[in-house]
Amino acid sequence: MFNFFSSTLGIDLGTAYTLVYQKGKGIVLRIPSVVAYDTERREVIAIGEEAKLMYGKTPEGIVAVRPIKDGVIENLELVQEFLHRIIKRFSRFFSPALVIGVPSGANEVEKKAVIDAGLGAGARDVYLVYEPIASAIGIGLDISKSKGYMIVDIGGGTTEIAIISLNQIAHQNSIKVAGDEMDEAIIEYIRRRYNTNIGYLTAEEIKIKIGNAYPQETEEHMEISGWDMIQHRTKSIRISSSEIREALNGPVNQIINAISRLFENAKADLLRDVIENGIYLTGGGSLIKGLDLRIKEELNVEVHKVDYPLETVGRGIGKIVDDFNRYKPLLSKGKKILKAK
Repeated sequence: MFNFFSSTLGIDLGTAYTLVYQKGKGIVLRIPSVVAYDTERREVIAIGEEAKLMYGKTPEGIVAVRPIKDGVIENLELVQEFLHRIIKRFSRFFSPALVIGVPSGANEVEKKAVIDAGLGAGARDVYLVYEPIASAIGIGLDISKSKGYMIVDIGGGTTEIAIISLNQIAHQNSIKVAGDEMDEAIIEYIRRRYNTNIGYLTAEEIKIKIGNAYPQETEEHMEISGWDMIQHRTKSIRISSSEIREALNGPVNQIINAISRLFENAKADLLRDVIENGIYLTGGGSLIKGLDLRIKEELNVEVHKVDYPLETVGRGIGKIVDDFNRYKPLLSKGKKILKAK
């Protein structure tokens, strides 16, 4: 009754944000991966931006949460409802197939949870693709060649590091240090330095506006408000970009160390390819000012900042949706997992 491929949606189901790709239209949705629900009625009342605005501000009986943590599903029921509402926006009269990105370090149980969530949300089939592969496709790299490419995708909950060659991940390292960990580092720094407590939304704003990983020519400043834990009253402070660089030093070092470990374990010829081609830095965390320069200085390897770093996985999944037959061998077969008990 309808073309199979025209009813396929691509979904980058991230810890912080979810992107949806629709064939022929491109990326049609980018929303926070947040769900607000009524705990008494056990009913979802909002998703996305509306739910994020409630984050940390909900009255008793209402909770706003991220049901995906560190790149994997933490609350299956909420993710099902989240995906169900997304599907209904674009597929009111039929059940679409879904192509969903998963972390390269996801185990079989975690991958099955994604498939169960998609099927439970109303999809007829669910296919999985590893996020570094989707990211490489989204960047425009020809990963079918016997040439090694390194992707470092810094998302909300995980940093995915992979060397890809011949359509396969030859080496990978997935660590639970990314954008969320950076937010927590900023919160902890301000609490320790100024005896002031701030929330996650404020920390995220600081990270976006003056977050940096390498000394800048011009110092930046930002006024923030929080709760003075000593005086027990509100407090305004002026923080500098150099202070935030100090705050982010821990997570940044962990990411660089993870890249270094992958270099140490990589096959010599693949390592040579990466040295020649450089590192492709993507994901929301790559927007931290000077992060590329910091990695280059520490590891002595060229680092490329890509166009549309927030969308590379989503764009790659979109290319898979548009040319499904070509990329199908790269996907996990959701039908087979569906039939398993």
